[in-house]
Amino acid sequence: MPCSGYPINLNTHNSLEFAPRNKGFSIFAQSSTMRKRLLFDEPLLKITIHRLCEQLIENHDDFSESVLIGLQPRGIYLAERIANHLSTLLKKTPKLGFLDTTFYRDDFRRRNSHIEPNETKIDFTIENKQVILIDDVLYTGRTVRSAMDAMIDFGRPKKVEFLALIDRMYSRDIPVEATYVGRKVNTTEFQKVLVELREQGCEEDKIWLIEKNKK
Repeated sequence: MPCSGYPINLNTHNSLEFAPRNKGFSIFAQSSTMRKRLLFDEPLLKITIHRLCEQLIENHDDFSESVLIGLQPRGIYLAERIANHLSTLLKKTPKLGFLDTTFYRDDFRRRNSHIEPNETKIDFTIENKQVILIDDVLYTGRTVRSAMDAMIDFGRPKKVEFLALIDRMYSRDIPVEATYVGRKVNTTEFQKVLVELREQGCEEDKIWLIEKNKK
């Protein structure tokens, strides 16, 4: 059962097709308007988060000079997962904050609809700290650029890195690359990445690549 707010409705005539597994999962749900490919299931996501945390520890040791900042709205769930797993591995809790970039986006004034900002919660200084920005998907790079502007209100970091669970390759509008990547995916403009996590009300963790049929 998909989580609440799931943006795609499949009718009762749709079916799941299971292709042989090689180099990851090849599970598709097909309909007349779209198809889905499973990028992560729950066990694979846990393994990937553990690997990312090991890479972070290799570069940041005990996190005494490093902080985590999850980007609103969806990056905060991954940031919490990362922080919790680091706490288990390090036997100490790294500093974690949430950052909203709504009013720092370069397309903010171009939108016709009213935008509700999310909460920014950073109760520590980032002055001269190593900052790891965290988001679930890296796409055009514009969110990361706006985050760079927004976090300056909290100090001047010594270094900034970026962690993304999914890197949508060849889709950049701005020259931004992730330092830590869960999985790189070659996508087109007709595709989107759907992240379903338990924290969002889903019954289990699943991350999909969705492709709409070209008209």
